[in-house]
Formats: sequence, C-alpha cells, structure tokens
Amino acid sequence: MGKIKVALAGVGNCASALIQGIEYYRKNPPAENGLTTGLMHPKFGNYAVEDITFVAAFEVNRKKIGRDLSKAVFTEPNCVVKISDVPDMDVTVKPGPVLDGVAPHMRKVFNVYDKKRTKPVDVAEELRDSKADILVNYLPVGSSKGARFYAQSALDAGCGFVNCIPEFIASEKEWASKFEERKVPIAGDDIKSQVGATIIHRALVDLFIKRGARVDESYQLNLGGDTDFLNMTVEERLHSKRISKTSAVSSLIPYDVPTRIGPSDYVPSLRNKKICYIYLKGRKWANVPLQVDLKLAVEDAPDSAGVVVDAIRAVKIGLDRGIAGPLTSISSYSFKHPPVTVPDSVASQWVEDYIKGTRER
Repeated sequence: MGKIKVALAGVGNCASALIQGIEYYRKNPPAENGLTTGLMHPKFGNYAVEDITFVAAFEVNRKKIGRDLSKAVFTEPNCVVKISDVPDMDVTVKPGPVLDGVAPHMRKVFNVYDKKRTKPVDVAEELRDSKADILVNYLPVGSSKGARFYAQSALDAGCGFVNCIPEFIASEKEWASKFEERKVPIAGDDIKSQVGATIIHRALVDLFIKRGARVDESYQLNLGGDTDFLNMTVEERLHSKRISKTSAVSSLIPYDVPTRIGPSDYVPSLRNKKICYIYLKGRKWANVPLQVDLKLAVEDAPDSAGVVVDAIRAVKIGLDRGIAGPLTSISSYSFKHPPVTVPDSVASQWVEDYIKGTRER
C-alpha cells in the first residue's frame, strides 16, 4: 500500500533506535513464517516495517540542526546502542520551537540553539511540504506546551499523531475532540516499552489478581543514565509521568493499594541502559504472605521502538480508513495512559480485530 511518511518532533535516543532498527530490518527482512525477533507484527495489516520512511525532523540541538537525519541520530548527547549504519536520508533536521521542551538544567546538555541566530521553522508548513502522514512526538518528559504545540501543528497539517510522551492529549477529551473534528487519528499517551518496566509490572499484578492473590503494596524504581533520566531529576517535570506510570499499574487492581512508581535516580555510567526494580507484597491461600522482587535491565530506547513501529502503522491504517480521533485499540495496548484502559490480553485482541477491520478503532 505504499510508504508511510513520518516526521519526528525530537531526534533523541528513541528516534535513533527507531530509525536504526528500521534500517536493520531492511537489511534483515522478517522471516516468511512471521517469527522475527523483535517484531510483534512483521506485517501490520498491509504494512511492513520497511514501509516506514522519514520525511521531516525537528530539534532544538544546534549540533543536530542542519545535519542529515542519518547523521543527527548519532550526534551527542544521543548514546543509544549502535544497531545499524544508516545511509543518507536526504532529510535535513530543522529547528523547532524551544517552548518548555528544555528545562534550565538541560540547556547546556541539549546544546540549545541561540534564538538570536536561529529561528524556528513553521512546523505545520514543513509537515505539509514534506507530505508527512504522521508526526511522532518524542519531546522530553515535562514538555506540556511543546507537546500541545506539535499536536496542533499535526492538526493544522492534517497529519496523524503518535504521542510517545506522558502529556495527556489522546486521553484528554478536549484534544480528542479536536482530532475527531479534523478527521485525523491519534494514538497515545506515553509509550509502553516492548518488554519494559510497565508491561512487566502490569503482568505481575494481573497474575496476582487472576490467581486470587491480594496485592497489599507495590513499588517500581527506575534508574538510567541518559538525558531522559537527567531531565527527570527535576521533580516538577514528572507530574504527568508519575500519574501515567502509576495509573497503568493501579488501574488493574480493583481496590486501593499503596503504590509508588516512577524515575528514581540518574546514574550517568548507565547511559541508555535502564535498571528497574519491581516489588509486590501480597497474600495468597489462607492469608499466607507472598512477596515478589524483580530486577530488569534493558537498553531503553530500542525497547520503545519495538512498540512505536506498530503505533505508526496503526495510525496509517486509520488514515487509510478515514478514522478520526483516538485509536482505542493500539492506544490501550501500546501506551501507559490511553483513553480507555483494559487488561493487556483484551487490548491485544482489540489490536488484532482492528487490523482485520472487525473493530473500528
């Protein structure tokens, strides 16, 4: 069915892992039996991973602006593990507005451009000129104004929108209505990792509930060493993040439970590796105590890319079918704070039904 033309708001580690990974699968095509490592859907409807192309990108890092996207994804402070070489993409990274995307303590690390020397482009116009189908939002956590600016730019350009960060847009009625009125689809909010802290925590909680065990308390602690974790050392930028991660787990428990979930510390030597500690305390048969302690170590950005690649293709199918507003199937399965929250087993079936066309959205 042709190519999927994608624009990126932010060219950090997550964007790098996505672009490198797509190039990896171009060089290593999915197996004919469909059992390909790293892909939930080698084909999502009629779309293969290799059908995704990149046509525009926006940044505030002066070292990335003006460079071809293939070079920008490897530019500091990006530190994601090397997956694949990326050939020239003929896409020049353009300056986007700074807004609240850069916290004061991140200005030097992000190499923010001088507003006296560099002016941001008209993002909506760039999206139209590049004929982008979809805009993927990869701004830093805490970018409330920035996320809404890019969401509005997508609306103005008639683009689908994938909101990977914990700012509530797809799950907020006012914004959902805007996408419905403009007749374009949106998926969000706050991407889940492929095999990450949230999905594993949800699986453990779901196991407790289904097996008749009581959850008495739980926490999830996360450590990392990239700019994402450095950005999140300022608590004011974490309000939506904590809500998103906590609700993703607590929504599965049919009673109130003391819970603490969210970023815990910045450890520079970890770079893009994330270390997660999950704790669950509960009771099983005859009120006998039960405790689970789990440690997870992952390269964080590739964990995100394995899910975003499905969200992009789901939104493109929505565009093809003329679907407007939030896509509840892919949002419930792939995001921490979707418009509708259901168990992952239900959301997974919704996605399969959506692909077949037996579920509208």
